[in-house]
Amino acid sequence: MTDKIFQGALLYIAIAFTAFFTWTIIPPLLADLDVVGAFAAGFVNPYAAGYSTDVILCWCVLALWMWHERPLNIRGRWWCLALGIVPGVVVGFALYLVLRSRQIASPAG
Repeated sequence: MTDKIFQGALLYIAIAFTAFFTWTIIPPLLADLDVVGAFAAGFVNPYAAGYSTDVILCWCVLALWMWHERPLNIRGRWWCLALGIVPGVVVGFALYLVLRSRQIASPAG
């Protein structure tokens, strides 16, 4: 797989999830503005709690990895952590990989 196809696939996944998030999560959140309730809804049963815990810890792994790679000075990496919270880790993680691969591959990177 070429870098261009890899980066394009990552961006497609990030955009697809952002669209899903926008159409499914934002409307009910705007209806009652209960952010804590929305977060707690991820823990309504053992299965949801398992997935939610996995997502939260994946964000922690991304943050740890980014901190470990801070000497690489990947520009824009902190936006990836913010996007890992809203809309989701898949967006922040995918964008970090794209930024990382582009900056490492560039002669100035």
